[in-house]
Amino acid sequence: MKIELRYFASVRESVGLAHESVELPDDICTIGDVRAWLRARGGAWSEALAEGRALRMACNQTMTDAAARLTDGCEVAFFPPVTGG
Repeated sequence: MKIELRYFASVRESVGLAHESVELPDDICTIGDVRAWLRARGGAWSEALAEGRALRMACNQTMTDAAARLTDGCEVAFFPPVTGG
């Protein structure tokens, strides 16, 4: 399955990419799986996407959680929580 990944704010700054297209291994089927797969790249990836780190996720521009199932061609985004005032 091929998906589009988008990285925003501090995640983008940490990994040095704003977006990329990836072909996923067959056993990756949720956004949580993608996050773990990317963490396995090591270095900045493991820090930016660390399991305990507060991180928001979206699939096709809809906020979701780690259990969201992926579909071929979907867009997955990772970004820190946003605060405002």
